[in-house]
Amino acid sequence: MKIHFPRRLLLPLFLIAVAGCTSPGARIAQNQAAFDAWPAEVQARVRAGKISVGFTPEQVRVALGEPARKFTRTSAAGPGEVWVYRELGPDTGTGLTVGLETGGGTGVGGGPAFENYRYSEYARVSFVNGLVNAIDVKK
Repeated sequence: MKIHFPRRLLLPLFLIAVAGCTSPGARIAQNQAAFDAWPAEVQARVRAGKISVGFTPEQVRVALGEPARKFTRTSAAGPGEVWVYRELGPDTGTGLTVGLETGGGTGVGGGPAFENYRYSEYARVSFVNGLVNAIDVKK
């Protein structure tokens, strides 16, 4: 018996596997000396993959990884930088399909379709004077 695996699922599975390699634990191991010097409260949040106002860019990078993009921002607090984080998720939809089978059969079906994947923004981290001053998280 042959098992067929849909090729369209290979990219998302590969990206999930790669994302697992860049967990907070792996990033902590790569930055162990800096991590060991941080206060216990900061270490606990970084270990959990979370950040707080007042974190440095290095602490954010270890907790969340590299941002998908960066841009500058000017506000009343002064000039700063914004880091944008994205996640890969299914671009779902529902639909009705009608098809013909070889041999003369017909069929009708419907349900969710997970054929396309897209990146969606889930967080923005704003820095002013080298420290996090605002965190926007999509709910």
